[in-house]
Amino acid sequence: MNRINLICLGVSDLKKSLTFYKKLGFQTKATENSPIVFFNNQGTKLELYQIEELAKDINMDQPPKFNKGQFSGITLACNMKSKSEVDNLFDIIRKTDGSMVKEPQTTSWGGYSGYFKDLDGYYWEVAYADSWKFDENDMLIIDF
Repeated sequence: MNRINLICLGVSDLKKSLTFYKKLGFQTKATENSPIVFFNNQGTKLELYQIEELAKDINMDQPPKFNKGQFSGITLACNMKSKSEVDNLFDIIRKTDGSMVKEPQTTSWGGYSGYFKDLDGYYWEVAYADSWKFDENDMLIIDF
């Protein structure tokens, strides 16, 4: 197993989350009446699913508990090709219901990065570095 095909975020309000992510530029054929949302983004796909239903899918008899707003130890990231792309996305985030966590700034690792939280408290990093290269699908190439 050497890939991640899909990341599913359990959300408290599927309609609001669908609207939020569409404002950020995520594309989907889902409507506000869809029971599940798949975004047709480049690379790994993002899915939204009602949190209670996701918990039941994991374990019907004893679904795991979700504590909204607490840090889970997981962040999601969108790597950009320029500082202006980072700034432009943060301009959009400021006009939505997302929460600013850390304004974009020069980082200790030599890049440019900021953080926001979506409607359910999931942390997203939006970052750029001069040294980054991308493949034909705009996915970050990591040589190590």
